[in-house]
Amino acid sequence: MQESMTAQQGRPTAAEPPSRSAPSAEPQTTRKRRQRSRGSGVLLLLAAPGIAWFLVFAYAPMAGLVVAFKNFDVSQGIFGSPWSGLDNFKYFVESGDAPAIVLNTLVLNILFLAATLGAGLALAIMLNELRARIFKKFMQSAIFFPYFVSPIVISIMLQVILAGAGGHGGAVNDALGLFSLPEVSWYTEPGPWPWILTIVKVWQLGGYMSVIFLAAITAIPEDVYEAAMLDGASRARMALSITLPLLKPTAAILIVLGVGRIFYGDFGTIFAIIGDNGTLFSTTDVIDTYVFRSLRTIGDFGTTAAIGLFQSVVGFILVTAAVLIQRRYSKESSIL
Repeated sequence: MQESMTAQQGRPTAAEPPSRSAPSAEPQTTRKRRQRSRGSGVLLLLAAPGIAWFLVFAYAPMAGLVVAFKNFDVSQGIFGSPWSGLDNFKYFVESGDAPAIVLNTLVLNILFLAATLGAGLALAIMLNELRARIFKKFMQSAIFFPYFVSPIVISIMLQVILAGAGGHGGAVNDALGLFSLPEVSWYTEPGPWPWILTIVKVWQLGGYMSVIFLAAITAIPEDVYEAAMLDGASRARMALSITLPLLKPTAAILIVLGVGRIFYGDFGTIFAIIGDNGTLFSTTDVIDTYVFRSLRTIGDFGTTAAIGLFQSVVGFILVTAAVLIQRRYSKESSIL
């Protein structure tokens, strides 16, 4: 009887068929892993030039941030110069210029961000409503062209418009004269310049922003518009009730990216237009232009590096806070 039980235990039962699939399952899993690793290797190879660029030009120079904490001496080098602790930061804070410069940077960048986003959104919706294809393409190219104009050219154009070729007059003052209004010496009046620079940024970046929003509009399904047309909605109602709400995720991402650079003034445009005109510094001097002038006049690398590090740290904090707020109130459009 024991022999029969042993024989029964040795034979496979109907409930427990022989596991002949186990040997073939392992090679199949290994094959899938090998295919995934091969695909990852190809992707890494494609990304290698970009990774190398960031390592060489973005991460390696971060070693020079120690200059912000040193009394830098060119003869002793970056790592040989003596440490100064937080003295470079104290110099900027206690100089008396910090509050006005930080306020100018924030005000100008908030104006730039709000105006360019609003203009880009409005232009994208208007271009989307154009039905003549050739005219639509022409308008897209026309409003995008200012993005490629050099800040130096913009500065020359602005001088002709505001001050004229001889330093007086100008197209704007001529227009004011038609309404019997007094001329304005634009390059000695600091008050209007935040708005003048904002108009310049809208002219320069409005078309660029509209292209981003137009790309998002093309992703909206046509079925949504067709259903609204069947319900009798006008083109204006569809733009306000369909296009505009569906562009909110794109606008949220652009706002987060803009907030991350809100402590960085547009050095090229502002310095090309304002230059060393100290009369306008009270409303136009931002951190970037202040650092450039400080480095050029006093040659203190430690202080300028400290100000630059301050910009980066505050920008990182602001973009992190913006992302967290975005995830809380609009999780579907969050970038993380």
